Amino acid sequence: MTLRILFTGEGTSDDGLVPHIETVAAVGGTPVTVTAPDFGRLGSTHCHSVPEKLRVARRLGDDYDLIIIHRDADKFPAEDRRAEIAKAVAAEWPAHPHIAVVPVRMLEAWLLLDEMSIRQVAENPNGRMKLALPKGTAVEGIKDPKKLLKDTLAIASGYTGRRLDGFQKRFPHHRHKLLERLDPYGPVSDLPSWRAFMDDLETALLAAR
Repeated sequence: MTLRILFTGEGTSDDGLVPHIETVAAVGGTPVTVTAPDFGRLGSTHCHSVPEKLRVARRLGDDYDLIIIHRDADKFPAEDRRAEIAKAVAAEWPAHPHIAVVPVRMLEAWLLLDEMSIRQVAENPNGRMKLALPKGTAVEGIKDPKKLLKDTLAIASGYTGRRLDGFQKRFPHHRHKLLERLDPYGPVSDLPSWRAFMDDLETALLAAR
């Protein structure tokens, strides 16, 4: 039996998590198909909140065995985000199995632990600029990991002037590439928020089989 999974993120660049969901499922011997709707292309340009996305996805008429919802914690405790997601699912898709993916502050924190990937995505893999990246769980204490990631990519690129301006405008693309390249069993696995995601996913896949 192939499990059908609905994934919703805060934006389309979050779809880089989909390959990791598929990898974990494959390691566990569970065949899956993951659907990650582009709500903008569906004409739902004002579809931003979790309830709105669930409402639109349900209206499409597809059935799923599991819903995976990503929301950054931002300035709130992770448990508050989890409760918010659970409330949305209970209201829009009652009793449906789901898991919440809640990075501390922002998903970008997960992308700051792989210096080589950052240099490669920055189009300067042999660069020697000092990046001063945080180590281990320290990334979860950074107030604005998105800004730090964007600034770090700019430094790693070595670009200046117009080339740097053009490079920085592609940040969503670079972020997506870094997320796809993320090793789910690498340094990020030391972070409590990532381990919670992996544990919840493995448990949910087993329960849905």
